[in-house]
Order: sequence, then C-alpha cells, then structure tokens
Amino acid sequence: MAKIDIVHVARIEGHAGIDIEIERKKVKKVKVNIPEGPRLFETLVLEKTPEETVSIVPRICAICSVSHRLAAINAFERGLAIKVPPATRMLRNLMHYGEMIESNSLHVFLLALPDYLGYPNAVAMADKYADQVLRGLRLKKFGNRIMEITSARFTHGENPTVGGFHRWPTRAELLEIKSQAERLVPDGEATVELLRSLHYPTLMEEGITLMCLNPPTETYGFTGDSVLISTGEERPIDDYLKLTNERVVMHSTAKRCSYNGKPFAVGPLARMNLLGERLHGKASDAFKRCYSLTWVRNPLYANQARAIEILFCLEDTVKLVDKLLAVRTPEFKLPPTKSGKAVGAVEAPRGILYHYYEVDRGYVTNADLVIPTTQNLDAIERHLKVAAENLLEAEETKHKDIELLLEMIVRSYDPCVSCSVHLVDLTNNSR
Repeated sequence: MAKIDIVHVARIEGHAGIDIEIERKKVKKVKVNIPEGPRLFETLVLEKTPEETVSIVPRICAICSVSHRLAAINAFERGLAIKVPPATRMLRNLMHYGEMIESNSLHVFLLALPDYLGYPNAVAMADKYADQVLRGLRLKKFGNRIMEITSARFTHGENPTVGGFHRWPTRAELLEIKSQAERLVPDGEATVELLRSLHYPTLMEEGITLMCLNPPTETYGFTGDSVLISTGEERPIDDYLKLTNERVVMHSTAKRCSYNGKPFAVGPLARMNLLGERLHGKASDAFKRCYSLTWVRNPLYANQARAIEILFCLEDTVKLVDKLLAVRTPEFKLPPTKSGKAVGAVEAPRGILYHYYEVDRGYVTNADLVIPTTQNLDAIERHLKVAAENLLEAEETKHKDIELLLEMIVRSYDPCVSCSVHLVDLTNNSR
C-alpha cells in the first residue's frame, strides 16, 4: 500500500498533517492529522462571571480573538436578556471589520499568494512582488489599527464587554479610521484584480453544503441569529448542535462536524455564495466580475472571496464611521438578571463560530464552543480525496506537484488549529 504523508502543512495557524493511503491506484483513506494538545477552555470558564469569561475565551486564538469575544458577548446578552443600543452594535461591527481586514489580508498575501506565484513564502516574493507584499502589509496594519482603537489592543483587547464598551473612541480616532479606509479602497480593488488574474486548479472540485449566518435587514455582514444553508433551509442558531453534530475521531485532537451525515463548509466562500448578491458599491461590482458557479465546488476560490470581503469592509467602514460620528455615546448599564442560557454566534474569518453558556446566579455553569475549523475538517478531507483520485489518474503528475496541490486545498480553508483543539473527550471515541 502506497502513502502520501505530509507531516506538516506549511503556512497555516498551528500544526496539521495530511495522510493519504493508496491501494492499486485507489484512494482508501484520507486523514487531516491534528496532533496538538487540547486546550480546555470550556472547563477554564466554569465558575467565572460573564465578564471574566469574555476576557478568557479570546485567548483561544490571537488571530480571531475579536470573534471569540463577540460570540461570547452575544451569548451572554441573549441569555441574560441584555439589550444594547444600535450605536454599540455599530461599533462592534467596526471592530469586527478590523479583524476581517487583518486576517483576510494576512492569508491572501502572506499565506496563499506564494503558492500561485511559485514561491515558498512571502519573503522570497519580496524582490519581484514588493508592491503586492507591501499592499498586504498596509491592509493588515490598518485592520490592526481599527482593533487597537475600538478594542484597546489589536490582540486580546479588553474594551468590549457584556453590555457595551468601557471606553468609546474619540472623534479624532474615528476620523482617522475613516480617512485610512478611504485611502485604502484602491488597495482593496487591486487585491481583487490580483486574485482574479490567478489560475485556480480544478482537480478537487466537488459540491459541498455551505452555511453562513443570515445578517439582519438583508445585508452582507458577519452577525445574525439564524443560519442560511445552501440546501435552501434556514435554521435558528439555537439549533447549533443539530447543525454541527460534533464527534471525536481517532486521528485528531480536533472534533469533526457534519450535517445530515455529510460534510459541510463555512467561511468566506460560503458567505460569498450565499450572501454575495447583497453586496453594494465596489464590492458588488467585484463580485459580479469574479463570481461563477465554480465557487460552489472549488475551495480555492475562497481566496477571491477574501479579497472581495476586504473591499467590502473598507467601503462599509467609511459608512459606519459616518453613522458613529452622528450618534451620542451610549450609556453602559447592566440589568439585574443573573441567570440564563443561550448560544451566540458570529462569522469569524474562517466561518461560523458558536459560543454557548449557562449562567446561574452570576456564574458560568456550562460552556460549549464550536469552532469554524472543526466544521470544515470533513469538507477538507473530502476535497483532498477527490484531488488525490484525480491526480493519480494523471500519471505524468510529479510527487511534489501532488503535495503542493494538497497543501493548497488545506490552506484555502485557512484552518485555525489552535481554535480547533479547544476541547476533546479522549475517553469517548464513539460520538
């Protein structure tokens, strides 16, 4: 029996490998191995207050700490019947845009682009593609700056909490964000065109069910209380257990998810397929130029989707700041409710992130977190299997070409391994 064994997939967050078993030119098994130790955050928050919890859970990940904080805040506010004013939600959206710009720029320019331009990493690209590398760094820096202003730090910021913000940005800070966003819109447009000009292999193509949150008021965005599914269904986030069906597998310290017994995918490509028609402005024009039905089948187009999301966030940042400048700083008050339970969800850069908490007399008694990467792992393995089968039929394909394409498939999902290994029950392998 032959094997393809990639011990470490480069340019992803964390450690993961690919193991493919081949017998008589047929693919028998495909495994994305994740050996990292579990991080028991759902246990760490027990007997903590909601305010303590929203400071603990972002430490799951430095890349998507804003998403973890917002998902936890949403869960506590839903469970404890806390209503926040529209201005608070707008500032949270602005903070969220900062994370999306930073994470998408990091992935597009520094993690994915070297594959398409024939380089081992972004540093090696710098001589010939300095403009592209610098553009990515400008966008990434701006995303960090938004988070620094709104969250008080660009990583693990403590400013947003249950019920509002400890500190509201000054007028000068908001105007700074608006001015930089306006200046960077051309960089966003250039990023879309760069990604549009690349060649995307097709050997892994197969349709996968897609899911994303349904933002309110028929807009494009990263929040919502219901889930849109490419099958035509819409389910409340309260059904998150039935939507994800987490289980343990032997070859991974990250759980796996399926829907109706089959793989599904979340993330930028799911959002673009299900919400792209809601885009406006230059982002809408970019979507219409780039989109095709191939996006339903080919995970590599997630890179184009990320580029369009960068442009969307830049344009919408300008509009959000104008709205924030026109409102008063909202009061920060917490109601007396001390017990309740609910799930909160946001779109992290990599897809839907669920946080569920139960609170009794002011302290967390139960917690459950379902991470985008755990939802995507079955889909990743399915696309790897299809690609490996097609590559084996092309006998002229070199071994190094096979490994590169397999790594590109994994990288297209931008897996966050540190998030995915937040908890695993090593004693129950039957789930």
